[in-house]
Amino acid sequence: MPTSAHPSQGRPAHISAEASATAEAFVTARRVGLGLDAYPGERPGDLAGAYLIQERAIAFDGRTVMGWKVGRIAPPLVEQLGANRLTGPIFEGTQRLADDGSAPEMPVFADGFAAAEAEFLLHIVPGKADARPADDAATRLLIDEVRLGIEIASSPWRGINADGPAVTASDFGNNHGLVLGPRVENWRELDLQAVEIRTEVAGETVGCATAQTMLDGPLGAVRFLLGHLADRGIDVTAGTWVSSGAVTGVHVVEPGQEVRAVFGDLGEVRCRIVAARPD
Repeated sequence: MPTSAHPSQGRPAHISAEASATAEAFVTARRVGLGLDAYPGERPGDLAGAYLIQERAIAFDGRTVMGWKVGRIAPPLVEQLGANRLTGPIFEGTQRLADDGSAPEMPVFADGFAAAEAEFLLHIVPGKADARPADDAATRLLIDEVRLGIEIASSPWRGINADGPAVTASDFGNNHGLVLGPRVENWRELDLQAVEIRTEVAGETVGCATAQTMLDGPLGAVRFLLGHLADRGIDVTAGTWVSSGAVTGVHVVEPGQEVRAVFGDLGEVRCRIVAARPD
């Protein structure tokens, strides 16, 4: 598996005391594994404010960022927010390798929000992540590995998704882990958007779709992320994983359940949901 990324960035130029307190409250709740009864502060009204909170939280958290999740923003809000996707960091230590058929335990905030998402995971080549590719052909040149995966979307704040994309972005994009499944050995010869994916929770099928519903697909998610991070001054030239977006939907999960994502003939990846414990 390629080396994890070690992003660096400057501290936000200006962040209010209240926004800083919001960031620290989220990180503290995540560390102790507890839910929040309310959003800890004033909800950000736009993505700029959300990413200020996110950057303060990354700095306060202190862990290495090994990847980034990309999530879609629903069409009614795209014009208002000025973006069709949002992003959040994936921290070193929250990922689990499951390319051998195992089902690793993945913690969620039982008193907050918890969901699982079947996603393609793409790794950006070290030394190339400062590029801004214009199309799929150029983007493929920046990728050295593709895996099947499951993103764990979980936050101490149970209303994180209902409150909209800016709130989601403010708390690490609602990420709490990544399951790295089998490699896709011949991914350069495949149309990833044509692969039919099925997600099961506790043995029941909860979603079935292809990545054709995901804007411009997994490679488009990589392009968006590279431009987005460059605009924020975040350096990922050491290489980074990209969790490219939920294909079959955002599926609510509870501790004790097993999640299985089947990627057509490419294989499958599984995990078991458990309650988060204090760090």
